[in-house]
Amino acid sequence: MPWKETRAMDQRVQLLQEYDEGETVTALAEAYGVSRKTVHKWIKRREEEGVAGLQDRSRAPHTSPQEVSQEVIERILAERRKWNWGPRKLLRKLAEAEPERKHWPAPSTIAMILKRAGLSVTRKRRLRTPPFGQPFASVDGPNRTWCADFKGWFRTGDGVRCDPLTITDAHSRYLLRCQITPKTDGKHAAAIFEAAFREYGLPEVIRTDNGTPFSTRAPGGLSRLSMRWVRLGILPERTAPASPQENGRHERMHRTLKQDTLNPPAANPRQQQKRFHDFQRIYNEQRPHEALDYDTPAKHYQPSLRPMPRRIPEVEYPAGLVLRRIQNHGDLYYKDQRIFISEIFARQLLGLRQVDDRYFEVFYGMLLLGWLDIERNRFMRKKPKALEQQDDESAAVPAAE
Repeated sequence: MPWKETRAMDQRVQLLQEYDEGETVTALAEAYGVSRKTVHKWIKRREEEGVAGLQDRSRAPHTSPQEVSQEVIERILAERRKWNWGPRKLLRKLAEAEPERKHWPAPSTIAMILKRAGLSVTRKRRLRTPPFGQPFASVDGPNRTWCADFKGWFRTGDGVRCDPLTITDAHSRYLLRCQITPKTDGKHAAAIFEAAFREYGLPEVIRTDNGTPFSTRAPGGLSRLSMRWVRLGILPERTAPASPQENGRHERMHRTLKQDTLNPPAANPRQQQKRFHDFQRIYNEQRPHEALDYDTPAKHYQPSLRPMPRRIPEVEYPAGLVLRRIQNHGDLYYKDQRIFISEIFARQLLGLRQVDDRYFEVFYGMLLLGWLDIERNRFMRKKPKALEQQDDESAAVPAAE
C-alpha cells in the first residue's frame, strides 16, 4: 500500500521492523507500494539519524532570492548589465571570475533576481516548421560546414541602409565574419568570403538559404558566387525555402547579434561596424555557449588545413567523364548537336557520365545538374522516367545467393 500522510511515520517504522526481521528490500518495496530506492533511503536515514530521521523533511529550496546577500545580488545585476546574458551564462561567468566563492545562487534563483530587477526578457513563442528531409553534411569538426546569411537590413542613425553578411562555423559556433557590405550582390559577397578563406582556410561545405546571391534558378540552383565555391572544392548546401530552422545555429546567433548591437543601431555605418567587431570578439572569446558545455567558440575552433589558392582553379573532374566546354550562349555541343544548358555555365567545363545508350548525367564539379538525352538533343533537370523505371526494376530483382 502507498504512503499516506497521516500514517507515514508509522508505516516507515513498521517497514524497518520487518526489514530487521529478515524481509528483503524487494519484498518490502512491493508490499508498501514504493521503490527499492525509497526503502534503501529510509534504512540509511535510520542508521545516520535514528528514528527521528524517518520524519518528513521540508521540500522548500535551501536558498531563495530573499536569502541571497545584497552583495551577490548587486554582482549578478552588474554582470547582467555588462553582458546581457541569461542566468546560466551569468552563473558560469561569475564562477570563473570568483573561483574562491564556493556557493552561487542556482540559475532559477538568478532568473528570479533578474525578473524582479526588470532585466529579464520574455521570449515570444516561435512557430516551428517540420524539418526538410534534405540530408546535410556532418558538422562533427571545425570547417566541415560554414553557415552564412545576410542579417536583415536596417538603417543607422544617419539614415544609411546597412546589410551585414555573417559567416559562422557550424561546429564551434565561431563567428568568422560580421561585415556590412555596400550591396548584397555576388561580387561584394565573394570579396568577403574570400577574405575569410585567406584568413581561416577553406571549409568543406557552405550552407545558405535559397536567396540571392547564393542561389539562382539555374540548373543545380547555382549562382556565380556558389560556382566559385565549387571550383575551390566547396560544396554549396541550401536550406529548404522558408525553413530558417535548418540553419538554426546561425539564426540563434543573429538574434543575439540584434539584441546586443542594434537596440538601437549606431549613429553611422562606421560606428556600427565597430560594434560588430566588438561583438565578434566577445561572442568568440568570452561568451559561454550552452551547446559547447559553456565553453567559448574559440576553444573549439581551429583554421582549416586547406589554404585558399592564389588563383581560383578550373573545376576538376574524376577520370572517365566526357568533358565539354559550354559556349558563350550556354550551349553544349555533343556529336555536332547543340543542346542548351544555361548561360551561367558559359566558358565552363561540364562533365558527362554515360548512363546508357541514350542518357548522360551532367555534372558541374561534384554537383549533378541533370540529364542529357542525346536522342532528342535536350537537357532535363528532372530524372527521365525511363531511368526511374530502370532503377525500380533493379531494386526489385533479388540478389543472387
